[in-house]
Amino acid sequence: MHIQIDPNSEIQLYKQLANRLIELIAMGELKNGDTLPSVRTMAADLGINVSTVSKSYHELEEKGLIELKPKAKAMIIGGHQREIEEGEIEKALKPIVAEAYARGFEEDQITTLFNRILKQWK
Repeated sequence: MHIQIDPNSEIQLYKQLANRLIELIAMGELKNGDTLPSVRTMAADLGINVSTVSKSYHELEEKGLIELKPKAKAMIIGGHQREIEEGEIEKALKPIVAEAYARGFEEDQITTLFNRILKQWK
């Protein structure tokens, strides 16, 4: 599992970690039943604060992608335990697409970008 965090990024560290773990789940590198390193181990490996990792793990738990149990490692559940409404995904994508239009992207450019991203998980 390769995770790289950029301390100079505009994206908060906990969000970078959460996003990377989501990508690893989507790519099948992390599968249902796999466990993540403990919060302390992940923090030490990445050189970040324990609370940052904890916040990432809790965000993934809220999304239904991992299960956290006291005194146990976080386990990947891949979202299969929770039905995700199409509206939730649309709500998350809408501001991104709006920003692309606001920056002058045309519909075909946005579609090309979206399809390029989709190919990563096919």
